[in-house]
Amino acid sequence: MIPQTEGTHPAWLPDAALVHLAAADAVVLGDGPLVDTVRTEVAHAATLGGGETAPRPAGGASPDRLVLALLDAVPDDAPEQLREAVDLVQRAPGDEGFVEVRRTGAAGTTVTMLATTGHGLLHAWFHLVRQGAAVLGVRPEGDRSGAQASLRVEAHEPAHALRVLDHWDNVSVHPVMGQVERGYSGGSLFYDDGALRPDLGRVRQYARLLAASGVNRVALNNVNVGRREAQLLTTHLDDVVALADAFRPYGIRVHLSVSFASPVVLGGLGTADPVDPEVQAWWAQTAAAVYAAVPDFGGFVVKADSEGQPGPFTYGRDHADGANMLARALGPHDGVVHWRAFVYDHHQDWRDRSTDRARAAHDHFAPLDGRFDENVVLQVKLGPVDFQVREPLSPVITVMPQTRVAVEVQVTQEYTGQQQHVAYLAPQWTDAMQTRPWGDDGPAVHDVTSGRATLARRGITGGGLAAVSNVGQDVFWTGHPFAQANLYAYGRLAWDPTLTAEAILDEWVGLTFGDAPDELRTTVRDLLSGSLDVYEQYTAPLGVGFMVSPTRQHYGPDVDGYEYTAWGTYHFADRDGVGVDRSCATGTGYAGLYPPGLAATYESLSTCPDELLLFFHHVPYSHRLHSGTTVVQHIYDTHFAGVERVEEMVTAWEKVAPLADPALAGRVGERLAEQLRSAVEWRDQLNTYFFRKSGVPDGRGRRIY
Repeated sequence: MIPQTEGTHPAWLPDAALVHLAAADAVVLGDGPLVDTVRTEVAHAATLGGGETAPRPAGGASPDRLVLALLDAVPDDAPEQLREAVDLVQRAPGDEGFVEVRRTGAAGTTVTMLATTGHGLLHAWFHLVRQGAAVLGVRPEGDRSGAQASLRVEAHEPAHALRVLDHWDNVSVHPVMGQVERGYSGGSLFYDDGALRPDLGRVRQYARLLAASGVNRVALNNVNVGRREAQLLTTHLDDVVALADAFRPYGIRVHLSVSFASPVVLGGLGTADPVDPEVQAWWAQTAAAVYAAVPDFGGFVVKADSEGQPGPFTYGRDHADGANMLARALGPHDGVVHWRAFVYDHHQDWRDRSTDRARAAHDHFAPLDGRFDENVVLQVKLGPVDFQVREPLSPVITVMPQTRVAVEVQVTQEYTGQQQHVAYLAPQWTDAMQTRPWGDDGPAVHDVTSGRATLARRGITGGGLAAVSNVGQDVFWTGHPFAQANLYAYGRLAWDPTLTAEAILDEWVGLTFGDAPDELRTTVRDLLSGSLDVYEQYTAPLGVGFMVSPTRQHYGPDVDGYEYTAWGTYHFADRDGVGVDRSCATGTGYAGLYPPGLAATYESLSTCPDELLLFFHHVPYSHRLHSGTTVVQHIYDTHFAGVERVEEMVTAWEKVAPLADPALAGRVGERLAEQLRSAVEWRDQLNTYFFRKSGVPDGRGRRIY
């Protein structure tokens, strides 16, 4: 049986999303655990139409309408159409790829999905689920003589081999961050205050959802590794074994976040110096023990020398020394190290304008390009600061041609409404992944992460994508039901980064609300489409970032909350202007870290995009944007407009809520009410702050306090 947990929302895999496949005369050919998973999926779909899957051999007399087969499992005496489909495969798909052969004629449609591995066959199945009823071309019974014959052959492979979801789950409840750091959806799926949950049925259901979206790796614990979490590597390795068993039927491999100080904390050594032979031996022995218990273990995730986490700097070593030491322990087992580039000074003197947190990752890692072992993946945040609603692309992505680089995004909405607000994040990710930093004729960012870029002097395998998970024990998985769209979108973009955000949204709405009235589906789509722009309108303007409350874990407005702290996230607003001067001419020089064309664009006030103006420049309130509006008037206008758009969202949902499941309708209504309250607070605090700073009244005479 497929994994289902009573009382849990089915997300994008409700039975309604499978029912179009129920009528298919389906055969699954091949052996292996993942092929068995496909058989289970096909059998479940068949029951939705009251039918049964056909266990007959491929040599049966009548042609099958749907065949899912491993290439080496197709016998020589298979039906002609099946052998023809095999012959049409120009090259064997990769380990996770598949080929779709669709033949339509007077007798109907035959769809053959061919793969070389169970992973590929599983992805082929979920591809069919996404396609909807049109995949099999089911037509009413009757005269088919007029049907036009056609043949279509399509190959599908993931752009990224590594499509990782990082859980910031704590085994034991953290006194500040709780069970899940930056978690807005209840407790951990895995742990319950110090122990692994005894029933992992929901984890298996989660694995199914992830596989259907395209994710193939999960890191099980917080990158800020506490003592109890560190023990997953050794004395509590049985927890990892159990979780790996839960994920494995859906082709997902598990990883662990590890503490760089583990040889000291767990091994009793006097040092964690990466060049110390005893330390190297300890990691090699520990890695071997992990792989003995979990043969398909993926590798380690490391946050080092950042925000208090231990690292190689303690011993006078650099990050290549640290990462390579771990990579060599994992190398014999085909494991990888995801080494996070989130390294900066969090004890900054706010008086010192020459220090720039945005430069930190570049300055630490750019000099190390070419020194990392090939099973090290440098995991770089999408933007240079910290998952803000608007940041430029991190320049680290553009300056490491001899290093495997992964882009890290944050699915959990730490700075985009914490799953209280609707904010569909895929447009931010697609814009970044499809950006061409070297010009229109140069590679896109996804060419770097997939390894297709021709920037390196030696062949570099792509580092893929990584993301911070947004799920928890909540009945809707993500707190806000609409936040499921972000998790789904991440998996789809990790598989195919050329997809548009709108196309992915259409998929998610079609799967999740496929059996709902058109009016409901249209409204859900409209609420999500453009929602990130709405959030940006009523929060931090023009790329300045932050302005969030430190005391409420980054939720809600506090314009000066971080302005005089050690964290390096400043806006420098005064009576004359606002923004951070990151130009080369007069500022921190950050703008010059990009390829020449992009650097020139950001350096000049005349070409810097309005939406990033305050990230790169300190300007007077009277400075006119390319739109013709002054900076301060833009702040007023967008904050009023943002609230108005949330009011429209509330009204739109109230109209269709009776068409939705009552529990979902109620949860969405509650979250939209909170979003409106918060948007008003953002509007009033931001507008009042800048009115008092600038002394410039709103040109439209609206009320500012």
